[in-house]
Amino acid sequence: YEENEQARQLFEQANEILGFRITDLMFNGTPEDLVQTKVTQPAVFLCSVIPAIVRGIEPDMVAGHSLGEFSALVASGALSFEDGLKLVSKRAQAMQKCCEKVPGTMAAVLQRNIVVSDEQIEEVCASIDGAVVAANFNCPGQVIISGAVDAVQAAGAKFMEMGVKRVAPLKVGGAFHSPLMEPARAELAEAIESTTFNAPKCPIYQNVDASAHTDAEEIKQNLVKQLTSPVRWTKSVEAMVAAGATEFIECGPGKVLQGLCSKINKEVAVSSATPDMIPET
Repeated sequence: YEENEQARQLFEQANEILGFRITDLMFNGTPEDLVQTKVTQPAVFLCSVIPAIVRGIEPDMVAGHSLGEFSALVASGALSFEDGLKLVSKRAQAMQKCCEKVPGTMAAVLQRNIVVSDEQIEEVCASIDGAVVAANFNCPGQVIISGAVDAVQAAGAKFMEMGVKRVAPLKVGGAFHSPLMEPARAELAEAIESTTFNAPKCPIYQNVDASAHTDAEEIKQNLVKQLTSPVRWTKSVEAMVAAGATEFIECGPGKVLQGLCSKINKEVAVSSATPDMIPET
């Protein structure tokens, strides 16, 4: 924002679209401000999309983890920056309402020597009395579960009995990618249906099925399903590598996805679209 004119223009455009100065919260907000879903999601979106736009990255294929799928759609040309931000804001507000109405949580199941398969994790979740599902298949040995607080705790206890290394509660606002997000899914579906999607200039590997998509209608349908379906990140990266991907550039805050990609396939190159790589314009 301070050093690049194009980035500054995009941030200011975002302030106008959102109707409040999200830049003030991003640069000077308290942890309490930033942890609100309605603030966190647009902020992460902007930190993901703006570096990709300013660097002029031309991907051969794209994928995004959960919220990141919207960033990937902008990078692929399927969504405009403006429409992407509007949908992310709508998604965040709808999810925030769900979180306030129905308390939920998420936890990471961290395994030792991958003693529990993805199928076993799904079976354990299905055996619990209450809403809990496998929400994110992040990499071999790391799966996130999501649902009602008691159900997540019960599932976690079962996994510990099975010999996993640790079940770590996550600091999240609710039970994302679980049935508890159904009201938000319905609300987001209406917004997505009324938004113009273009055919992407490259395939996007979507969370719900880890498959490449280029049809605008299919992309829209999968984006709606995503809110209550698991993020199949491991299979997405594997599919991209099988299709010829050799280098992954993470656009966004932090290096989490670089770490996951390296754990999924040690042969691929990973890098970050960090601010110090953005040229002055």
